[in-house]
Amino acid sequence: MQKPNNMMLQTLARLIIVIVLSFSIYLLLAGHNGPGGGFIGGLMTASGILILYLSFNFKTIQAVIRFDYVKVIGIGLLFASLTGVASMLFGFPFLKHFFDYFTIPILGEVELTTAMLFDLGVYFVVLASALKIILTIAEDDK
Repeated sequence: MQKPNNMMLQTLARLIIVIVLSFSIYLLLAGHNGPGGGFIGGLMTASGILILYLSFNFKTIQAVIRFDYVKVIGIGLLFASLTGVASMLFGFPFLKHFFDYFTIPILGEVELTTAMLFDLGVYFVVLASALKIILTIAEDDK
């Protein structure tokens, strides 16, 4: 039996991945000021990675992306939890949000917030959870 030629699908997937991942990073970085953030950014990144799994061979992508998704979930939970606990160490309520403006060379004035660290933790948890669930279901089909 002849192997299918997925050249067009794989070529388009590479373009789509760049767009999806760029937009997911934008949503992650803009989320603490408006709609978006870690949750939707994590889901968008997971969908981009799933496009890779659908376009290329499952084993090929598994060899390229060697993350243990359970450990990534733990890292995300650690980020989110430590963000809340850090505010308590300074006498503020759990998950108290702080921000300030800093001047960074080339970028200019940038707002840095503690909510961004929390969003990053949520991003990792959602990304790894979605991929672990979907890939576990996909592996059962084999």
